[in-house]
Amino acid sequence: MRTSTNLLWLGDLNQSRVLDAVRRSDGVSRVELAEQTGLTAQTVSNIVRRLLENGLVLEDGRAVSRGGKPATMLRLNAGAYYAVGMHIDPSSTTLVVTDLAGRVVARARRRTPSSQGPRRVIDALSRSVRAIVERSPAPDRVLGLGVATPGPIDRSASAVTPPHLPGWRSVPLREDLAERTGLPVVIDNDATAATIGERWAGGGERSEDMAFVYVGTGIGGGLVLDGHVYRGGSFNAAEIGHVTVDPRGPDCPCGNRGCLETYAAPHAVATEAARHRGEERVDFERGQARTVAAYRKVCREARAGDPVAARVVGAAGRRLGDAAVTLLNLVDVPVVVLGGWGMSHIGSLYAEALDQAVSERTIARGVRRVRVEPSLIGEDVGAIGAATLVLHAAYSPKFTAV
Repeated sequence: MRTSTNLLWLGDLNQSRVLDAVRRSDGVSRVELAEQTGLTAQTVSNIVRRLLENGLVLEDGRAVSRGGKPATMLRLNAGAYYAVGMHIDPSSTTLVVTDLAGRVVARARRRTPSSQGPRRVIDALSRSVRAIVERSPAPDRVLGLGVATPGPIDRSASAVTPPHLPGWRSVPLREDLAERTGLPVVIDNDATAATIGERWAGGGERSEDMAFVYVGTGIGGGLVLDGHVYRGGSFNAAEIGHVTVDPRGPDCPCGNRGCLETYAAPHAVATEAARHRGEERVDFERGQARTVAAYRKVCREARAGDPVAARVVGAAGRRLGDAAVTLLNLVDVPVVVLGGWGMSHIGSLYAEALDQAVSERTIARGVRRVRVEPSLIGEDVGAIGAATLVLHAAYSPKFTAV
């Protein structure tokens, strides 16, 4: 598969800073770029000229004049290049193609054939990648493939051992996908990818530091600190799903007890709702289609006011609040974003519980009010985040791709 990947020259810091500023704006002049980046007017002019020559930015109208010649406005040419994003979840795999602004231009979803083992899964997913590239507006201008996979991952991201996928142990996913698709491949934890996607596609609305809480088959998190995504020493930071919320709670597959996931992950919520309804022998497993359906049903019922569902979801929300207070006391960010398919039908109820917890119990509550907001991207944040891994690696300042 022939692709255009020659624009990775933007690893140059100053060029990346200028393009990042253009991307986040709704039109910006060269003078404003110099002010925002701290670069000289001549440096900005030279960089903009190269960006124009390579088709990454466009001159688009003029600013309102306040005396003198009106400034020419610059905007991102979102259709110049594209990226493929793949989010591998135990229940389903979502594929998207996005433009440079993170907007989805093609989308596909398929059930993850997890019981067939990693080799057959990778073969099937590679075929899906090739098919969606051909459906994209410009197959020859696809920069690469980003993959979001459940953690933990190793630091090199060359091998993955996703939980809840049978037989997936130290699978060389990046190398295998690159060989089968012909695309450069970037891999990251799904919650971290979602965080990058939220920041990238959110533009100016997501310019602040933040904590991202991702609810899918499990619960993960991501952090933006000092303007940059923080991964931690082993690329597994912000695992809020494994914050202990009850030391005497149930065993967690991670080896701990009473983790947030054991109370608030979709399988736990669905199982607890069944127990409250007297279905003692029902035990929903992670990643199964019946679990996803049962969880979505509980969420709809809770939103409609069903007392049992509301009680179960309310208890899960309080546990989420407990974990969020711990996280915020450590990192002190101004906003918490809730996203992932597990938030699609219930995010507002979880947001209420979390907002109450952080406004009443965080150390810094007397200094500022932490905002709790839904994802701007929606249910596909994992896949969109995966695509923006490619864009982020190519175009964001102070970032080293894995």
